[in-house]
Amino acid sequence: MLNLVLVEPEIPANTGNIGRTCVVSGTHLHLVGPLGFSLDNKSLKRAGMAYWQSLNVSVYDSWDQFVEKNALIQTLDASATEAPHDAAASAVSTPHLHFLTKKAKKTYTQAVYHDGDYLIFGKESLGLSEELLAKHADECERIPMLQDSTSLVNKDIWSRKHDELDGEDQYSHPVLLQQDICGNFIDPNEFSVSALNVSNAAAIVLYEALRQIGFPRMDV
Repeated sequence: MLNLVLVEPEIPANTGNIGRTCVVSGTHLHLVGPLGFSLDNKSLKRAGMAYWQSLNVSVYDSWDQFVEKNALIQTLDASATEAPHDAAASAVSTPHLHFLTKKAKKTYTQAVYHDGDYLIFGKESLGLSEELLAKHADECERIPMLQDSTSLVNKDIWSRKHDELDGEDQYSHPVLLQQDICGNFIDPNEFSVSALNVSNAAAIVLYEALRQIGFPRMDV
């Protein structure tokens, strides 16, 4: 069974959609707090529909609690200190962790997945923390996407320079709080604003992992 981890999710409908995908794929969903919504949120339940009561889901107060309860401390320590190696040739003795981010050099199709692995996604507004990505750079993976110049016809709307805010908090500015068509909040300091909705991204990576570990009927 694969594990899908959402770290500090902010948009309930995204989590509901991901929960639905986890049910039909037999995946364990882990929600790492603080959450940006209540699990009683109507949007979450509406997106998850009747699937939510069948979901295998675990909720944690923090990243540290998630690591402790899933006995991942040694796995994380090892991945942070080991020299790069050929993942395909390495022995499968512990779960592998995959950190999904736009800042990775390796794509998700270049990764090797095993039963029991953890697919880890960050919150909608900022993704995974820089500290976490830096510690596990070799386990970071991305989904290839077109650049803004190709994909966005209204890219200039999102390209306001930071110095135009006159010292204002960038996340309180009405323009910068706009959401794109996929529901993602735009970080003005991010060079590329083109991005998939986290529920779409999770489904793409999850089904590649399922394909590799031999999910039933994948080749039928």
